[in-house]
Amino acid sequence: MSKNFKKKKGNRRRPKPEFEQKLLDLARVTRVVKGGRRFRFRATVVIGNRKGKVGVGVSKGTDVSQAIQKAFADAKKNMITIQLHGNTILHDIRHKLGSARILLKPASEGRGIIAGGAVRSVVELAGIRDIVSKSLGTKNKLNVARATIEALNTIKKVELDKSEKVDILDKKEDKKVVESKKKSTK
Repeated sequence: MSKNFKKKKGNRRRPKPEFEQKLLDLARVTRVVKGGRRFRFRATVVIGNRKGKVGVGVSKGTDVSQAIQKAFADAKKNMITIQLHGNTILHDIRHKLGSARILLKPASEGRGIIAGGAVRSVVELAGIRDIVSKSLGTKNKLNVARATIEALNTIKKVELDKSEKVDILDKKEDKKVVESKKKSTK
């Protein structure tokens, strides 16, 4: 064989993907039928662009790569856009989905992501760099990720002018109140 058949590699760079993905969970699931067992794979994937868009998808496939591709497509369909306040969120959030309870709090600049497991994956890919969170109740990664997505989706949308200041108050009744005050110009 001659060397002319080799492909030239040149300066072909793979374009950067629009969304980053993280495999949250991969499980082998079984369906029992008359002849025996049928095995499939269930993949849970979190995708995001680190600029406020994030989504969670879950899907099954006959092999691992097919399940991941289908979960990626599902996550793309179920994406949400969140409003960031600098590198953190605007206010405290308490959210419950099934038995998963999520607590998210804004953190000061440079504090980092204080979160574990599925919550960390979701907030990292959403682009939040400073946050404090606690996951209570279940340890099921899929339910915790879905609860985190729903919690982030409840962030109040606030239009800010350059002359406004935002104060966040947390009442005893777990209601979030946002007041805006005009700065006095002298």
